[in-house]
Amino acid sequence: MDIAISTPRRYLAGFDPKEIPHHFTDVLLIGGGIAGFRAALGIPDNLRAIVVTKDQVRESNSNYAQGGIASVMDPEDRLDNHIADTLAAGKGLCDPEVVEMVVKEAPVLISELIGWGTHFDQVDGHVALGREGGHSHARIVHALGDETGREIMRAIIQRAKAQRNVRIWQNSFTIDLVTHEGRCRGALVWDRRRGFALVWARAVVLATGGAGQLYRETTNPSIATGDGHAMAFRAGAVLRDMEFMQFHPTVLYIAGSTRHLLTEALRGEGAYLRDSAGFRFMPEVHPLAELAPRDVVTLAIAAQMTKTRHPNVYLDLSHLDPDLIRRRFPGIDRLCRNFDIDITRDPIPVCPGAHYMIGGVKVDLDGRTTLPGLWAAGEVTSSGLHGANRLASNSLLEGLVYGTRVALDVARELREAGPQPLEVPPVRAPGVSDRRERIDLDDLRKSLRALFWRNMGITRDAAGLKEASERVDHWSRYIVPLEFDDTTGWTMQNMLVVARLMIAAAAERTESRGVHYRRDYPQTDPSMNHHINVRGMLESADARSVAGT
Repeated sequence: MDIAISTPRRYLAGFDPKEIPHHFTDVLLIGGGIAGFRAALGIPDNLRAIVVTKDQVRESNSNYAQGGIASVMDPEDRLDNHIADTLAAGKGLCDPEVVEMVVKEAPVLISELIGWGTHFDQVDGHVALGREGGHSHARIVHALGDETGREIMRAIIQRAKAQRNVRIWQNSFTIDLVTHEGRCRGALVWDRRRGFALVWARAVVLATGGAGQLYRETTNPSIATGDGHAMAFRAGAVLRDMEFMQFHPTVLYIAGSTRHLLTEALRGEGAYLRDSAGFRFMPEVHPLAELAPRDVVTLAIAAQMTKTRHPNVYLDLSHLDPDLIRRRFPGIDRLCRNFDIDITRDPIPVCPGAHYMIGGVKVDLDGRTTLPGLWAAGEVTSSGLHGANRLASNSLLEGLVYGTRVALDVARELREAGPQPLEVPPVRAPGVSDRRERIDLDDLRKSLRALFWRNMGITRDAAGLKEASERVDHWSRYIVPLEFDDTTGWTMQNMLVVARLMIAAAAERTESRGVHYRRDYPQTDPSMNHHINVRGMLESADARSVAGT
């Protein structure tokens, strides 16, 4: 199924190549998580690469990943088991070929990370393996107890910095992909030191992560605003399954504090979920109780919160070995102590929060998008691995595998193309008249996030989606056409673009499947066992003439 959604803008900022600096590279990589940096490490030494990160180099969803990477490392486990678990979690929308490929490549790439200096936790000289919801075996490779992402990114970034052919631009905001004659040719980038710059490349890799900041309750850092989804949409790439946002069941809920992810590995080690009356409710919901797939646990928690009229439920670890818990989860132990919570004794208040964007830019097995010259990897994509619900700890794995495959495919294409001069295509984007009144973008962002949590959250229905669509369309009509000159404005425009795509896709999927639950269509409809593609449509001939396509 295809949806066409109009957009009034091809580029968020006007530019004239005669008036701003130019930079040239063979490969431009946008995003500093595991997918972007793993792709950078795969670029051959004879090719130049630039990695552009929105914030500090260590600020990414990958860095905050707690649980680990799923991989078959135990002799008692089998690749077929991991494949079957992934397909079961995806509720009919996984691509079996993609699932098989990712699962089979995982063990070799984990060994590669170890060779690069990643210190995974060990038991008796072997890699320690945890278990999480939806997995039939213990296969979660973890590091520093509950800080796996931080350790992996430390090793990968350290290696990338040592690569002589890789340059890293930190604190640089990529405004838009630049296209000419139907091909991605580079990007318009801005930072406070350089101002605007055009970066021209023979290949562009998009690895910008997710969009969790669209929601009031989220595990995502502030940078996760869907910028990559929005710029790919404006450039003409096809996006897919934008209705599927995964909600993590257990986010630390302390009124007034920043929300913090509490890894699923807590339940893997035996933690119980209890409501405000102390009742352990998951055994009545699913045979696997607390180890049921994430969509099941999230819905059960939401239902119990409604039933008890309480803003959260509780994780209970008091029945487990306290020394083991503190050793296994040192980061969570430190975090909770800040709020005078002893995780070995006290109930930990939790509620669900937006966690992982399953939908994204449509890619093939090699990470190629539908836009020539543009590859993508990681959370910004819809690869076919996750289907309608991501299996726990398959996300770092996807970024690792697709980052590797993208680099190989980019290198192959550039090698076959042979030496080519980098040139400046005749592309320019006229600025627009600034009709801006005094707009409180912070207030608008809060309003959008509250609306999304209420109407596009864990449960949805036609009336709520209609209200959300009308309000986002209204905000978009006076915000998207404006020309801003800073990241706050561009980010807000991107969030509104992605919000429109997500609402439209959710309205089209008139069933409940995986992480997408419709109160008015609570059953899964076998006739809707298909993807929903979203394409952009520029509103005016003037806008199309600027697009360079």
